[in-house]
Amino acid sequence: MVHAFIMVKTTAGKSEGLLDAIRDVESVTDAHIVAGNFDIIAEVDAPEVYDVLKAVSAGIQSHDGVTDTKTYIAMD
Repeated sequence: MVHAFIMVKTTAGKSEGLLDAIRDVESVTDAHIVAGNFDIIAEVDAPEVYDVLKAVSAGIQSHDGVTDTKTYIAMD
């Protein structure tokens, strides 16, 4: 099992509207609006790294209003 954290940057005013859509992405186990350099942090649990990539590219980045993502794979 691969556990990852996806940092999501959105256009101004879009975070609240995107939060539920991101939570609905397959493999996303939780997501929160946060303060800081990114607007949303999503947690992903997936069988393989490829499945994390699929969740990010097809599931999160495909939404209008998502401007950038950073993916961090947990090492523990």
